Amino acid sequence: MKRYDFIIVGAGIVGAATAYALIQKYPDKKILVVDKEKQCASHQTGRNSGVIHAGVYYAPGSLKAQYCKEGLKRTIEFCKQHDLPYEQCGKLLVATTPQELKCMQDLYSRCQQNQIECSLLDQTQLQKREPNIVGLGAIFVKDTGITNYTLITSTLLNLFKNQGGDVQFSCPIEYAKETSLGITLGNNANQFDCGFFINCAGIYADTIAKKLGLSFDFQLLPFRGEYFRLPEKYNKIVNHLIYPIPDPDLPFLGVHLTKMIDGSVTVGPNAVLALGKEAYAKTNINFKELWNTIKFKGFMPMTKAHLKSGLAEQRDSIFTQGYLRKVQKYCPDIQKQDLLAYPSGIRAQAVKEDGTLIHDFCFLHSPRSLHIGNAPSPAATSAMPIADAIVEKVLKALG
Repeated sequence: MKRYDFIIVGAGIVGAATAYALIQKYPDKKILVVDKEKQCASHQTGRNSGVIHAGVYYAPGSLKAQYCKEGLKRTIEFCKQHDLPYEQCGKLLVATTPQELKCMQDLYSRCQQNQIECSLLDQTQLQKREPNIVGLGAIFVKDTGITNYTLITSTLLNLFKNQGGDVQFSCPIEYAKETSLGITLGNNANQFDCGFFINCAGIYADTIAKKLGLSFDFQLLPFRGEYFRLPEKYNKIVNHLIYPIPDPDLPFLGVHLTKMIDGSVTVGPNAVLALGKEAYAKTNINFKELWNTIKFKGFMPMTKAHLKSGLAEQRDSIFTQGYLRKVQKYCPDIQKQDLLAYPSGIRAQAVKEDGTLIHDFCFLHSPRSLHIGNAPSPAATSAMPIADAIVEKVLKALG
């Protein structure tokens, strides 16, 4: 059995940032990062749209608002310091109906409350900035950017290893047990012992927390976000990121046009319930995980509360024409044949037993462990502030 002072499960960007922050605080401690995959950033981190969010949507005073605003600055500073690609291209949130114009005003007020630099554009100003985009008005968010979070994650892990940290891939956690002295965890091939355990396992964070006997009133449900890529001829179709005005009752941001750091443009995502925690394709089904979703106490209340939007998302997933209509609301030049295949992603969304969606980050703990129970978007942007919060909580836990 290998003994460590700290073990972190999950080599996505939150786990990597936590490992780097922790070894800077405890340079003489033995720290290990383990992940069940063969490489870092294999799931949510490596499958998102690469946006560096400014914090437009989040409730004032929430952890999301706080961490996102700080995270944007630190992500860009990190990219500059380590010569990683990024671009602050800005974002436009486009209103295409009178109702969306009203919601846009509410969103603009939230931007001001969160002290985010932005401006309102009328129809003429929008047309001048984006000749291929139509709308009644827009919010321009200057600081929003794009990057490659997989490169950031691998850089963080390399910095961690250079300071003496260990990383082990292809190492799923099949069991975990806590005692007053620490935690033992591992699988048939590997067993580890540590004084303190940090769970950054993303969509499987609740599964691992339950292995340690923690009780909590939510479950992480998988929502698949389906993307398309536009043909190369459309690489210059927009100058900024183009987002619709989102539904204020849902944590999803709607189908948007995203300039990628490699120069391409993607369309998406939608949000449909996945049939497994890693069911990236429509045909992928994990029957055990699907049954765990269906039998979850909060599944039916959540489904009932969001039935109309859920059915609409499912319909547009099956019939591309509906998905296309969402894009053509603000970019009519795009046609069905322009929607080319692109990898999907899975969003881990915490849902309470009463069916309520948890919108903010949340943490669980035991005497010898800390678990990131909910870390949805903008977790990638916010990874470094989240890591600092985790280290601070670890310090308090250890006295």
